[in-house]
Amino acid sequence: MLNPADEALAACLPEGVLREVTPAYLEEPRGRWQGQAGLVAAPRNTAEVAAIVRACAEARVAIVPRGGGTGLVGGQVMPDAPPPLILSLERMTALRAVFPEENVLVAEAGMTLQAVRDAAEAAGRLFPLSLASQGTAAIGGCLATNAGGVTALRYGTARALCLGIEAVLPDGSIVRDLKRLRKDNTGYDIRDLLIGAEGTLGIITAASLRLVVPPPGIGTAMLQVPSPEAALTLLSLAEGRMAGGVTAFELIGGQGLAFLAEVLPEIRQPLPGAEWSVLIEVGLPEGLAPEAALEALLVDAMERGLVTDGVIAQSGAQAAGFWHLREHIPEANRRIGAVASHDISLPLSEVAGFIRNAGEALADEGLRINCFGHLGDGNLHYNLFPAPGRSRADYDDRRKALSQRVHQMVVDRGGSFSAEHGVGRLKVSDLERWGDPVRLAAMRAIKATLDPLGIMNPGAVLSAGA
Repeated sequence: MLNPADEALAACLPEGVLREVTPAYLEEPRGRWQGQAGLVAAPRNTAEVAAIVRACAEARVAIVPRGGGTGLVGGQVMPDAPPPLILSLERMTALRAVFPEENVLVAEAGMTLQAVRDAAEAAGRLFPLSLASQGTAAIGGCLATNAGGVTALRYGTARALCLGIEAVLPDGSIVRDLKRLRKDNTGYDIRDLLIGAEGTLGIITAASLRLVVPPPGIGTAMLQVPSPEAALTLLSLAEGRMAGGVTAFELIGGQGLAFLAEVLPEIRQPLPGAEWSVLIEVGLPEGLAPEAALEALLVDAMERGLVTDGVIAQSGAQAAGFWHLREHIPEANRRIGAVASHDISLPLSEVAGFIRNAGEALADEGLRINCFGHLGDGNLHYNLFPAPGRSRADYDDRRKALSQRVHQMVVDRGGSFSAEHGVGRLKVSDLERWGDPVRLAAMRAIKATLDPLGIMNPGAVLSAGA
């Protein structure tokens, strides 16, 4: 049994770490849960994180790590008693070191993703992880959830961009593994174990991050396609022509454009009314003109019937406008109000069939479907909305069953019900239902070994007590 975070625990914590328990620490973006906390602690350094964790272990008090609070599956809030200690990394924002010649940056976990990207740019480099929430999302949270984003097609998820970590384990011991190595075959990879664990196995306090040299030439285009099948063929054609230069390839459904027109009419739409379109960005070596390469792709694709219209950005401002549209689709979704949202991934060869068949299967449910996302790596956001004139509340009795239907169709095609947002608390039952039993048993064994008291973010990823 766990105990509440109370005044007795507060007396055991390092001086000056406590913060007022304000509503901002107890909320998550989608409003599914209202968190609680007995105490909020904001340590200034790794030693203080370790001291806080040791005190919580001795008192058997739950710890909920918190970065920027932008997670979408409830991993940053704990709605169940007893009230935990929220451990916020908000004060650990130091840029520890930059090694431009090595393409490495070392940052503390509370540094925002945008601050990391800015520091890399100041050194003439690029940290390629890119999210709509990067101004708020903390790098520790990005690693804890193995965030994906729009550039995963070319550069991989957060895991692929991390070379080493520093972390505090559930007994308060510190893993000091901030290596800057590309090759290090020295046994089990504790770094990869903690990345994606959502704070259930330890607290990441700093990371060595992989940088890249920015491509000299960047080109961006929005292309109208007749179908998801055509979009996938276009992706293959683009990758063949660009020789690894495709950075992002985003699928945008017509329903998303309609939502934007309804609630954010000030956002300019280059291809209004398109049933399906893609946003493609390429980064090419010096000497190759990205606009010319995109124009040649457009001509070839139109001749093949893969594209029916298109706009190639002629300036950085126009390219930024394309991305502004894409990044505001989730905001339009939020204003409309989803019945259920799904962060899914599928083998590329299964994507078009899923979109077609899922739409047919849900046609009688009285829903609008906004399907969009990172088509280049098979990650879709498949979100269900009320029919015009109806509200989310009209579907409350069916919301869970609708999500299970969507996820079952994904799993049947060899896909995942959690592509880039993590499991958190939202998808614990989904993991228990569809996860491989042997893999789940191994996960529980790891959790029991590293966190025998069950104090690290209980109820996230695995059910509490599992």
